[in-house]
Amino acid sequence: MGDARIYVTRRLPEVAMRILEQAGAVKVWTEDLPPPREVLEAEIAEVEGLLCLLTDVVDEMLLCRARKLKVVSNMAVGYDNIDVGACTARGILVTNTPGVLTETTADLTFALLLGVARRITEAERFLRAGQWETWSPMLLAGQDVYGAIIGIVGMGRIGQAVARRARGFDMQILYASRSAHPEVERTLGARRVQLEELLRNSDFVTLHVPLTPETRGLVGERELRLMKSTAILINTARGPVVDEVALVRALREGWIAGAGLDVYAQEPIAADHPLLKLDNVVLLPHIGSASVKTRTRMAVMAAENLVAALAGQLPHSVVNPEAWGDRGRP
Repeated sequence: MGDARIYVTRRLPEVAMRILEQAGAVKVWTEDLPPPREVLEAEIAEVEGLLCLLTDVVDEMLLCRARKLKVVSNMAVGYDNIDVGACTARGILVTNTPGVLTETTADLTFALLLGVARRITEAERFLRAGQWETWSPMLLAGQDVYGAIIGIVGMGRIGQAVARRARGFDMQILYASRSAHPEVERTLGARRVQLEELLRNSDFVTLHVPLTPETRGLVGERELRLMKSTAILINTARGPVVDEVALVRALREGWIAGAGLDVYAQEPIAADHPLLKLDNVVLLPHIGSASVKTRTRMAVMAAENLVAALAGQLPHSVVNPEAWGDRGRP
């Protein structure tokens, strides 16, 4: 066992904990809710490794207290909860867990897409409320997915996984991305277009971009008004990519037909949020990667990244390799 001190902001699967314990003494916040800020500030002062979640804000103020910190291992693909620049300036590595949740998140994306299109949750509420009295020709009639046009915004790992699923539904695939993906175009028949054309033509628009200054508010009133009145918006990326005020108006006033959301501007979503009052939106509590297998793999990767960094080895997935410097070199 090593002599490093490690702080973990939530309980992890036992297999991940055993990996961490190889590197040193591990302290875990065992409550279901994230550790309060004052707890995190106190704990960060003496640890060499921090394993955290998206719910934990690692900012300049916190890092000022981190006198010995060498690595911040985020159990997520995204890392908008971490001030990466401030970490880099201090020589602190930031790692994430890409790849392992790709297929699981793509599954969830398609579950949302199908759920909104076929009004699944709305139909279940209808049945459970005792409102089903007879078969009716147009009762809870939704939209076809097979053969429809899907617009994928962001053609990274998850976007490509969604495109593969769309191909199985014989959908026409449009995509908007900073760079072209010839292989995706060749194998799946996808066509790269500008965002405006994608919005105008797609029956389903699904978002798969990271949260950056450029993507914050990417889909606002203008973009929503460009979409078909029969279109459905899916967001399993990050909440702030969509202007929620504009989205509520779009759903209320029929600019678009519906939406499926797994992420929100503020999480958890407030109990009085107007989205909760709308029937034409399916809402999930940020469970894109929530399968037992995937969450376990994420925890293991996060643990392995942290242990590698503390051992002077370059971790599998480093967000800021420039912070590595001369460490580990002969």
